[in-house]
Amino acid sequence: MSTPTSADRPPVAGASEEEGSASSTRQYVTFMAGDEVFAVEMAPVQEIIRVPEVVRVPMAPHTLEGLANLRGHVLPIVSLRRALGFDERVSDDSSRAVVINFGEPLGFVVDKVSSVVGVDPSKIEGLDGVGCTIDADLLSGIIKDVGGHAMVMVLNFQKLIDQEFAHIARMQRDQQAAGLTSLGTSTASSHEGASEDELHLVSFDVAAQEYAIAISDVQEIVQIPDTIIKVPRSQSHVLGVMTLRNRLLPLVSLRSMFGLDRRASNEASRIVVVAVQGASVGVVVDNVNEVLRVPQKLVEPMPPLLAREGDMADITEICSIDGGKRLVSIISTDNLFRHSAIKDALANLDVDSQRASDGHSKAGPDDEQVVVFRLGTEEFGVPIDSVQEIVRVPSELTHVPKAPPAVEGVINLRGQVLPVMDLRRRLGLGNVARNDGQRIVVFMIHNVRTGFIVDSVAEVLKVPQSAIEPAPRMSESQTSLLARMANLEKQKRMLQLLEPSHLLADTDMHQMAAISA
Repeated sequence: MSTPTSADRPPVAGASEEEGSASSTRQYVTFMAGDEVFAVEMAPVQEIIRVPEVVRVPMAPHTLEGLANLRGHVLPIVSLRRALGFDERVSDDSSRAVVINFGEPLGFVVDKVSSVVGVDPSKIEGLDGVGCTIDADLLSGIIKDVGGHAMVMVLNFQKLIDQEFAHIARMQRDQQAAGLTSLGTSTASSHEGASEDELHLVSFDVAAQEYAIAISDVQEIVQIPDTIIKVPRSQSHVLGVMTLRNRLLPLVSLRSMFGLDRRASNEASRIVVVAVQGASVGVVVDNVNEVLRVPQKLVEPMPPLLAREGDMADITEICSIDGGKRLVSIISTDNLFRHSAIKDALANLDVDSQRASDGHSKAGPDDEQVVVFRLGTEEFGVPIDSVQEIVRVPSELTHVPKAPPAVEGVINLRGQVLPVMDLRRRLGLGNVARNDGQRIVVFMIHNVRTGFIVDSVAEVLKVPQSAIEPAPRMSESQTSLLARMANLEKQKRMLQLLEPSHLLADTDMHQMAAISA
């Protein structure tokens, strides 16, 4: 059992001097919740901590505040007030989380921890004739005149957990028997329907012009860091270097490489990390738009009159989308790495050591590439291979009568009808007004292509397998859909990893298939 820090350690008090010296005396932690004083035997108390920041979990029991990071491990945080039916109260400096462990640790938020008291079990009285403000089944007895309190109720946390999270134990047994399915293996159906005659591209803007790079050449997409280390005597295209998971990454400005005016980065700016032959470079772009699947027939070589040699040979093809209304220039990473700016950026690093620390140009066996998106302030992730494409939300969606409740409507995606669902509604979250930052993430789920509206797409991230762990099992629907967590402790981030194959129920799949037919 971890020992509470001196700041959180409650004072020790005895029921009496005689009881404190008895060999049968047991220690209890006393605490406040609402206007009541409770106690719990010390044995299941793992530690007492200050109330941490939490990540909210969709489809979880209403008593769950969220998930917190406790020294690299995911800890569910439960509101004891809510569990006991008391009025809500915002946590303050006196509030603490009492971590109770009956096989799976849970942190229970209490108003205040009072003391640790020694009590002879024979002095614990029954509940006969005692009026209680909570369900008597959750109490083990009453302690009188202890720790400065006239009456202390002994709370049975095992019964409370069984009552609030009865399904947890059942799901633990079921999953131990069946084995926990990982996203990497269970999303194989997401690839169904993918064609070899399609290009899979990441599109982005540079000075209001749209460009794209093959997604196979993109290691990840990350935000601009607070600190970029300048490199002396480098070309103006070279912004400097940044640290990305314990390795140095050179950064170049695509605006400068294309001979355009430099501009300061903003919240929309992104770094597209590309790799060729083991060397990685971060290419700074104005913003990332979408992930596209483009039929090969819509892709044409760069017209000979526009083709360039030398430093401007990066663009080799152009794809024509939306009947020619949208032209996307495809950048060849092979040619990009021949650009003098890239060569200069790599020359300022020990490329051999970068390759050694980087490992592979794509995600290695110990990494998982995920597309990170947001719903409100919470971050979610899906395997990049499960994403067909990411497109903008049109100004209007065509309504479909008698569609499932979460279906917003349909859109025409290059001649095909795409059903679109609201992921917020699917996860039981509140609605928000449509805005320009929202995107439709398109999945192929058991041969049914379906789009889900998210608040924003943040980045493509490589997550070490060592940072991925099973999510605490809070409900049956949450367990199947949000089975894993990426606990990025150093970044102080937790990503809830969605299982795309569980986004549609069987009945929904039949209706989606009928809509898209």
